[in-house]
Amino acid sequence: MQPTTQSTRSAPPPATLTPTQRRTIAGGTIGTLMEYFDYYLYGLASAAVFPAVFFSSDSAFVAQLSSFATFAVGFLLRPVGGLVFGFIGDRFGRKLTLMITVIGMGLTTAAIGLIPSDASIGLAAPVLLVTARMFQGLFVGGEMGGAATMVVEHAPVGRRGLFGALLISGAGIANVASAGMMAGLGAGPESFFMTWGWRIPFLFALVLAIVAVILRRHLEESDEFTQHRSDVAAQKVAAPSPLREVLRHPKNAILGILIGLPQSIAGYVVLTFGLAFMVSDGVPAQVGFIGTMIVGALQIVLAPTYGALSDRLGRQRVYIAGCLGFALLVWPAFALYGTHEPALIWLGMIVGFAIPGIAMQGTLQTMLTEMFDVEQRTTGVNIGYQLSNTLGGGLAPLIATALVGWAGGSIWPVVVYVVVISAVGAIATATASMRPDTADAGRLNALRGS
Repeated sequence: MQPTTQSTRSAPPPATLTPTQRRTIAGGTIGTLMEYFDYYLYGLASAAVFPAVFFSSDSAFVAQLSSFATFAVGFLLRPVGGLVFGFIGDRFGRKLTLMITVIGMGLTTAAIGLIPSDASIGLAAPVLLVTARMFQGLFVGGEMGGAATMVVEHAPVGRRGLFGALLISGAGIANVASAGMMAGLGAGPESFFMTWGWRIPFLFALVLAIVAVILRRHLEESDEFTQHRSDVAAQKVAAPSPLREVLRHPKNAILGILIGLPQSIAGYVVLTFGLAFMVSDGVPAQVGFIGTMIVGALQIVLAPTYGALSDRLGRQRVYIAGCLGFALLVWPAFALYGTHEPALIWLGMIVGFAIPGIAMQGTLQTMLTEMFDVEQRTTGVNIGYQLSNTLGGGLAPLIATALVGWAGGSIWPVVVYVVVISAVGAIATATASMRPDTADAGRLNALRGS
């Protein structure tokens, strides 16, 4: 079934959350919190710690490139994880997927915190780092599709944008937690931070995993998915392959990837590469850690604000505005980094990412769920979300570092890179067709008429 084009809607009626909906939000958000905690933490460490710990024999520039290369490697298995866990989610249930991914993420992230330095075990250190990073990418690859599908399918009438955006509030909490822990530990003696201090946040991922498992034990499948499984069972035929069903309409799969590109690079250009850019220019890493905390705090509030706005104005309008804002504001953001003034650097992080980037993050996952039918939804969301993150976000710090090196330290090639990706995302978004509240459209109209 092909979706219809989304249109501007009036404000939806107020909704009272049921206990099931509250449990679903909590269970979905904790996984997203873990996903972003793991990835933001790795990004911060790859910018400020890993070059010295795992690539100490290289020059500073080569060590930074090598560190960001391991960051990119984690994204290579995200599409694989998306397909594997997308199949499990669409065939056997979203809950099973979310339990497996959150346990795997916790174990592999903690393993990174236990890897000895290259000074201790030589080449084995970066090899172990890359191996753990790849497993991290595999499990993370199945997380967002399952969480977004579960949460959005449980959303009240006319509130899918808000519900989907609450997942990104979890990302904001992760931002605050990861950057806060790194900033606090980095404020002590450098010798402690560079040996054991940076490892503590990675080991803390085990605590988050335990909390997530407790919350997710009580998740329930949505009525829409349960009805689909009942229909398949009643027909006494084998359920179709979710991947084959997605590829029957390749336009939506391709557009989902293109739509996600600007969202995927925003944080990794402005925050992850931005941190390395600042440090190489003589700015203390602490300034970047604190700025990331500020952005994370804003993310907690702004994501649901943008999500609720998309329920009224339409997902596409909000997302396109985010794409255009990112293209226009990335240059001023890096100009503010160049002032070396902490307050202005933090303003640059807000201007470059918090304002436009969260607008995209807060609407993407709901848009993707509305582009696919229930029997293929987890797989469809994972294809769009994970491939765009692999092609975009995973390579963004590496590409940005190489571009600045090629330009002799100038930031203009990075700005051009951002503008091109933002334009691609905006055009793809305008081209896409999606259905607002597909399962609930009739009930929404009935409520408005009553």
